[in-house]
Amino acid sequence: MGIHITRHIPNFVTCLNLFSGCIACHMAFHAEYRLAFLFILLSALFDFLDGMLARLLKAYSPVGKDLDSLADDVSFGAAPSFLAFSLLTEADYPPFLENTQNILPYAGFLICVFSALRLAKFNNDSRQASSFIGLPVPANALFWGSLATSAYGLSIHGYLNAIYLLLLILAFSYLLVAEIPMFSLKFKNLKWNDNKIRFLFLVVCIPLLAFLKLSGFAAIIIWYILLSVLTAKKG
Repeated sequence: MGIHITRHIPNFVTCLNLFSGCIACHMAFHAEYRLAFLFILLSALFDFLDGMLARLLKAYSPVGKDLDSLADDVSFGAAPSFLAFSLLTEADYPPFLENTQNILPYAGFLICVFSALRLAKFNNDSRQASSFIGLPVPANALFWGSLATSAYGLSIHGYLNAIYLLLLILAFSYLLVAEIPMFSLKFKNLKWNDNKIRFLFLVVCIPLLAFLKLSGFAAIIIWYILLSVLTAKKG
């Protein structure tokens, strides 16, 4: 009986990820950016814990794998899409785009579409067992949550800012499915030679969070992308 219950623990935590993601979507749609970001962060925590618990309890299952992807597309696909939609709804538009400002916000949902493609590729790509090909969906969601929360004024107050947001949507949608190797933060040991890229990444993250606070998460994701691209050939 105990074993039967234990094997469902990771799936229960995955459901908490999904539940938090649904709340994040609601908050994002109503432009409650800080709360949306907090629930995205909570989803990311549950996403980390369900995988860790599955390994510790040896509770792997096809249902758990599919459930994890479905939860992730809500928490890290739909939620940032709603953030982008809300930001574009409130954005300033240049004169030549004013007639499209009721339509263009829907471009934000490209993030959800490309997140689903990213997750489907990940589930069927043996190359991504210990690293990633393309930007992981939690990283993308953290970027948008941080941007909406901490750079709100910069995001929506400016003459070309709708264009700026559209370019970000297109760029990050591309990064989700791009054939760009990106390192994982999973440590198999603490040896410098095996983890120097990870250590370098984490060392830079500390001052970014200390000085930039919540906006530091967006800076960290940019740093992660740049470091992945710069070190891709070195593995």
